[in-house]
Amino acid sequence: MTKQPNKLINEKSPYLLQHAYNPVHWYPWCEEAFELAKKENKPIFLSIGYSTCHWCHVMEQESFEDEEIAKILNEHFIAIKVDREERPDLDHIYMEVCQALTGSGGWPLSIFMTPDKKPFFAGTYFPKETMHNRIGFKELLNIIILKWKTAKTDIIESADEITRIIRLSLTNLQPETLDKYILEKTFNALELAFDKEYGGFGREPKFPTPHTLLFLLRYGVNFKSNKAIQMVEKTLIQMYKGGIFDHIGYGFSRYSVDEKWLVPHFEKMLYDNALLMLAYAEMYQITKKPIFKEITEKIITFVLRDLMNKEGAFYTAIDADSEGVEGKYYTWTFDELKQVLNHEELNYLINYYNVSEYGNFEGRNILNLIHQNDCNILDNDYIKSIRHKLFEERKKRIPPHLDDKILTNLNALMIVALAYVGRIFRDNNLINYAENTFTFILNNLMTSNYRLYARYRDGEVKYLGYLEDYAYLIWALNELFLSTSKEEYLDLSHKLYDTVMKYFKDMVGGFYHTSKDSEKLIVRIKPLYDGALPSANSVMTMNLLQLAEITDNSCMAIKARDQFHYFSGSLNYQPTAYTHMLSAYMYYKATKRKIVIVTYKNNPHLTAILNEYYKKYLPFTTLIVLYKEDIPNSSYFNDYANIDKEIAMFMCENYNCDEPIYELDTIIQEIKKLTELA
Repeated sequence: MTKQPNKLINEKSPYLLQHAYNPVHWYPWCEEAFELAKKENKPIFLSIGYSTCHWCHVMEQESFEDEEIAKILNEHFIAIKVDREERPDLDHIYMEVCQALTGSGGWPLSIFMTPDKKPFFAGTYFPKETMHNRIGFKELLNIIILKWKTAKTDIIESADEITRIIRLSLTNLQPETLDKYILEKTFNALELAFDKEYGGFGREPKFPTPHTLLFLLRYGVNFKSNKAIQMVEKTLIQMYKGGIFDHIGYGFSRYSVDEKWLVPHFEKMLYDNALLMLAYAEMYQITKKPIFKEITEKIITFVLRDLMNKEGAFYTAIDADSEGVEGKYYTWTFDELKQVLNHEELNYLINYYNVSEYGNFEGRNILNLIHQNDCNILDNDYIKSIRHKLFEERKKRIPPHLDDKILTNLNALMIVALAYVGRIFRDNNLINYAENTFTFILNNLMTSNYRLYARYRDGEVKYLGYLEDYAYLIWALNELFLSTSKEEYLDLSHKLYDTVMKYFKDMVGGFYHTSKDSEKLIVRIKPLYDGALPSANSVMTMNLLQLAEITDNSCMAIKARDQFHYFSGSLNYQPTAYTHMLSAYMYYKATKRKIVIVTYKNNPHLTAILNEYYKKYLPFTTLIVLYKEDIPNSSYFNDYANIDKEIAMFMCENYNCDEPIYELDTIIQEIKKLTELA
């Protein structure tokens, strides 16, 4: 019998299309669904997930493809499917509900709510049948059906109260005096949670949380704490040695289910790999150890090969599952390895990647270096040749699903990573990739009046941009300016900033997640939690400080200060949840330096100066290169127009610059003497 599609068939989201032939009569999030729920007096079942989510697949197979469950849902509920990556506004709100009601969250996110979008029950994954003290989805549906019939008034009152409490908790922020030792307290809490044997923080499951690692690197410099830097180094090495890193095709998976980083949740996300590029590159700057550059370059190889489209934009993620089995694409049986490698190669692989006949993951092998000494993990030619054989063999397998939608915020984050790493590695190719990605956004996702859209797929642009789209793209434009000296990037950064101030700023404090002309939901939130990604408010705060430093605009620094005050209650209460915001605060408090070099384009001496500068890790120093040919048309740097020397360097601090240095040898000597200020 031919399956009939539901209303998701007309959507572009890969996640929604995965469910388009479920027997459940799914609706996308739309007014039609809510009007029907009111007309038929039915509660709404809202299911939020994403296309590379393993447990979303499991719940689909067990429940949403099940005729019995579908019959119950279709008769008694209006069922709505949402892609969390397309609608982070909905995901943020209803995840807050789930965490408030259950103490935890995750995907698939399962919400039951009234026709006016007010939630009354929340959870995540439910098995079809009740098992191991976990209520089954079928039993839960029947309980809710009974309650809706017999105690609907109670449900509506409960939904009203839940909504009231959620609104209050998300909007009633109480500014207070920010703890003057908050940075030290954050470090102490992270040190207490640090796993001395395997790196990372806390017990399993372990997440990379790169922005926390970046906080610790800055803390290490600012407070001269070798311990902070060693914690990051240990974590980055152990993550690479574990199975969370794909040793054949490269790239990092989402997280590890164990403390050793051995068994990953095999999905690969664009955002994890972008942020980890930054962390490994900065670690290389600090230590000069080749392994960190090698790992950075491997991440770049993966991203450019597997996630970039022909137009230079980046896809969102690669699934954990293939052929319905988690990790099948990435793992190996002993017999499979024997068929690909000769005896000598197999023995080498056994010792190098800890392979056995019995495997370490459901009878299969996750290649890893956990047993290796750190000095043995740099590539050699022999392991490269073995890996090439395995990579070519692996390409013959059925690959995992690729989520090929293009998201503005994640592409902006990849621009940040490519522009920054290209700058410090002195690799113009990476900077060119970053520029190409921005050109795609400019041509497809930005309007002539500097409004952004959030998603592009198959030629369709959809969803008014969220705060993170603007925040991440402003960050990207700042990095592009610092990497190319092209002032048009700085101009666009300011124009997007103006858009944010017009559509997202709350005059009381903070930035809203959605624009003032977007769909009205049960609450308008201001995202602060630095979870898998740095929050949009954290990134906007750092943007304000970065723009203030680049353009000597002290008003922007004052706006950043206001951010710290407004969110101070949250920061004081649980500082380790806001490490990117606290990185911005550390930058605000630190003694900052700006170096401005003025010269002609193609000055051969500039390369030597930049090569020397980027050997150093200087997170509180901003280097700006200005070309004399461009300064007459500059909106920001006219003060440097009268320099008549071949090259000049200004050392600036707190919006004041020393007398310029004109002699090349002296400039290089001053660069060599640079150390960060406490």
